Amino acid sequence: MRLCVSIPCFFPQMSLPDAIHQVRKSGFDAAEIYDWKTIDLDAVRAACEDTGVELLSMCTTEFRMTDPAYRKLWLAGLQESCQAAVRVGAKRLITQVGPDTGASREEQHASIAEALQAAKPILEASGVTIMIEPLNTLVNHPGYYLWSAAEGFEIIREVGHPLVKLVYDIYHQQVMEGNIIPSITNHLDCIAHLHGAGHPGRHELQYGENDYKVIFAAADQAGYTGCCGLEYGPLLDPAESLREVRRIYLGK
Repeated sequence: MRLCVSIPCFFPQMSLPDAIHQVRKSGFDAAEIYDWKTIDLDAVRAACEDTGVELLSMCTTEFRMTDPAYRKLWLAGLQESCQAAVRVGAKRLITQVGPDTGASREEQHASIAEALQAAKPILEASGVTIMIEPLNTLVNHPGYYLWSAAEGFEIIREVGHPLVKLVYDIYHQQVMEGNIIPSITNHLDCIAHLHGAGHPGRHELQYGENDYKVIFAAADQAGYTGCCGLEYGPLLDPAESLREVRRIYLGK
């Protein structure tokens, strides 16, 4: 399993180019960020090229897909974010789908799928993959619409496009659904990226109730070729936490 460092979780006070160099010094070759609006895209790309660190993903600027009234705004944000991704060298964007509006789940489900259908020309022009993300509503994101990975997989298959995929966050789904290994291995056609954290607490992988060694081995055996982003708040010093990840899960 290839692992990547979520820079906002580990190096929030560093400039992004410096953080990318720190990712490389920590022994990793992949990273991800959230907000791209405040960064120097050219400087970040140069840091990635200098270090060999791949910037795997960023986030879009607009997240409201559940309400058709915001469709144009979401698409405009996607267009802008795709341009930024191409400029910085990132091949994937993560988008949340937005809050539960109170409309029927059928209507909100359809609105998300329709937004993704409308996004196809933007994605094809840029070559960027958009990834929707189910989140837990019990601990971290009350009021969010898409809590179920199972529903997320339904949406991805309805849209049926190679540039429309899902982030499967093991932490969020342990909170909401469990059944982690079958959910990953039976839906690899829908998943472009994984996230991981220990549950409960959202800290180091080894401090939670999931055995990530077993999860990673099962995903590898099933043919998963993507990455798992380390998206947790370290209890250890960040550098020590990343050393432990390498020792425990990469054997390095």
